[in-house]
Amino acid sequence: MQAVPPAWQQRLHKVIYESDTPAGKAFDIVLLACILTSILVVMLDSVDSLHSRYGGLFFVLEWAFTILFTIEYILRLVCIRKPVRFVFSLLGVIDLLALIPSYLSFLFAGAQSLLVLRALRLLRIFRIFRLVHFISEMRFLTVAIGRSLRKISIFILFVLTCVIILGSVIYLVEDHNAGFTSIPQSVYWSIVTITTVGYGDVAPVTPLGKFIASFIMLLGYGIIAVPTGIVTTEMAHAYREKGHSTHVCPGCGHEGHDTDAEFCKICGTKL
Repeated sequence: MQAVPPAWQQRLHKVIYESDTPAGKAFDIVLLACILTSILVVMLDSVDSLHSRYGGLFFVLEWAFTILFTIEYILRLVCIRKPVRFVFSLLGVIDLLALIPSYLSFLFAGAQSLLVLRALRLLRIFRIFRLVHFISEMRFLTVAIGRSLRKISIFILFVLTCVIILGSVIYLVEDHNAGFTSIPQSVYWSIVTITTVGYGDVAPVTPLGKFIASFIMLLGYGIIAVPTGIVTTEMAHAYREKGHSTHVCPGCGHEGHDTDAEFCKICGTKL
């Protein structure tokens, strides 16, 4: 028989993890505003003119947000019965990655390490992925994309086969002086053309080469629509099957339970 957590822990869990209560919604809105503001601060600090004028302010704000997110991360671990599961979950890892760069900055010193620090600070963009805490519809979108991966993988393999064949053909047809100096170079041109990017650095000059290029361009427009159709179809299926509640397991933090579920399907904790 599972022990009943203290009342304060239950209240804290409802505020932090449950988004269908007034306190939970308020917490989510405040946290969302902090996440977006922290990302904005990092972006503005990367502008040299703003950094030279407000660098000190940006530094203070960045550390204020870091301390705030650290407290929030600790509270998430405190109010859940199985914190280890949350730590190694996808959202738990992302939350941790959002904190690590600031604390790692203490380990680097000197002018040469500034480039490393800038690279580490880019990891703070992971904070934006924490928006999935507030967008319940993201769950069924993830399911739809996951179901589409196999079909899209087969489609990409087909496209890769096409560009290799067409690149090899254009290599045989076109003169090397036009830029088709090798099969890899020709495959590169084929990929650029079929994706409708068209840099213009390599272009066919013979009538047959132009005909092949026209065929690849038209093929590219048709190819663009295929992945969209696959994902859209799976999204429709996932939406029809969607019947999950917004409750979060107080034991392991797992989401996406059925509306009539009484126990967590991961750890068995009563919801």
